[in-house]
Amino acid sequence: MKAVLIALLAAVLCAEQASSLFCYTCENEHSNWNCLKTYKCEDNEKYCTTTYSSAGFGKDMGHRITKKCSVDCPETNVNFGVAAYSTKCCSTSLCNFSGANSIKISYAVMLLGVVASLVCVIKAGL
Repeated sequence: MKAVLIALLAAVLCAEQASSLFCYTCENEHSNWNCLKTYKCEDNEKYCTTTYSSAGFGKDMGHRITKKCSVDCPETNVNFGVAAYSTKCCSTSLCNFSGANSIKISYAVMLLGVVASLVCVIKAGL
């Protein structure tokens, strides 16, 4: 009996864990409500990613969300004031639920651009 238990314990400890990653998926959606479809990732895909992009001003601001499984973790965060792009990743099942934008339009950067433009115009004497 002892030998069977030891053999069983050894088999359990040596066995590779078969864990499947599930992620929410969508492609270029306007709303996170459209990104609640679940997908079983391939064995080599170890991350769930959420990519959020925006462009425009005020009421004309456009937003897009893409969620998927990924082999690597391509975290990015680029913000040009009028356009921004951000990718966040996580590694547990259904961890990419949130579609909250991690990108904030930087009004300080836009203001700095306007002030620099005005300074150039004044210096040029226009």
